[in-house]
Amino acid sequence: MKKRLLALALLLLLTGCGSAPSTQADASEPPEAAEPVVQPNIVSTLAVCGDAMSHMPQTRDAYDSQAGAYDYKPMIRFAKPWIEQADYAVVNLETTFAGGPDYSGFPAFNTPDALGDALKDAGFDLVSTANNHCLDRGYDGMVRTLDVLDNLGLAHVGTYRSAEERAAQNGVHVADVGGIKVAFLSYTYGTNGIPVSKSHPDTVNILHTDYMSDAQVLDTARIADDLATAEAQSPDLIAVIVHWGVEYQTTQNEHQEEIADFLFDHGADVILGSHPHVLQPMETRTLTDRDGTTHTGFVCWSLGNFISSQNDEYTDTTVVLNLELTKNPNTGVTDVTKVGYVPLYMLDREQEVGGERFTLLDAHRGIEEYASGDSSYISSSTEKKLQKCVSDCHKILGAEYDQAA
Repeated sequence: MKKRLLALALLLLLTGCGSAPSTQADASEPPEAAEPVVQPNIVSTLAVCGDAMSHMPQTRDAYDSQAGAYDYKPMIRFAKPWIEQADYAVVNLETTFAGGPDYSGFPAFNTPDALGDALKDAGFDLVSTANNHCLDRGYDGMVRTLDVLDNLGLAHVGTYRSAEERAAQNGVHVADVGGIKVAFLSYTYGTNGIPVSKSHPDTVNILHTDYMSDAQVLDTARIADDLATAEAQSPDLIAVIVHWGVEYQTTQNEHQEEIADFLFDHGADVILGSHPHVLQPMETRTLTDRDGTTHTGFVCWSLGNFISSQNDEYTDTTVVLNLELTKNPNTGVTDVTKVGYVPLYMLDREQEVGGERFTLLDAHRGIEEYASGDSSYISSSTEKKLQKCVSDCHKILGAEYDQAA
């Protein structure tokens, strides 16, 4: 239509039958400002789990005599749907893959490579390797662990084959979490009295300068430098996985709080704790950036065990923690906008009939199946354990965050 009107105006001008109005805007009038393009928020989910361990009862249970091989996949099959639905999933690998056949559990862990395969199959993308058991089989065992993870395509952060490798990676693993750029770091309070090899220094990320004794003097210069290096890579969020705290305590201690404050003050947005082997509380934080803007951060003091054969109170109760991350592309601000968890219970079926000995159960699903009579593996005693699992999760983490309830 516009072309047709313009042609008509030209015809009138040429024939002298009239003058066409000017089609040019008055030069004195400023051009209209273009409407800003508002981009939609980017929303993703980060799933996090606690300590993946294999005590010898688990290792023996994972052995399939007919196949002549180890298989941990049945042990964690009920957790798998919750893990693989996330955009990105992280777990703490608290053992080594130093090679068999001399596998071992506590106090010096060495686990069949099949555990790594099961973690990959379950949907994990990244494993944290900095913990007090990372040197259980020495430097060579640590290196072989990294080799196994690389062969499986599992990313890792926290330990390195050399100082040069650490420097090349800046001690940071940067990941695309559903369109949100997250920089992950990992540290451990110590290494169970095993010193980092003098021939291979700087291969374990350690929180404390006195890690061979009291583990109380925070290596502030090193950690601040690492966080600055992570920030220089322009991530949307910085997540720090920390192996800390006191074992079997369901609340954080003052030293954990001091470390968390330091991490937040130096750029961390998310802190994910491990080591106590039991759950500890979680909380959101309002964090202030250097330009004065604020955003929501998060800390979970401990995610407890993911899989283990421990059965003291709380040690067999765990969760898949889900963090909803939201980035506003128009402001550049990224927040933790929602927190949820799914209660899980590690069942030791040694005293029950049929099935595998160790099975990590989805607590709510097991309770529902028992109530409907639709389960062959949930006994009345197991159902009571599942009820306690849910109750303990609610008590420690908050009932309002139970997304499976």
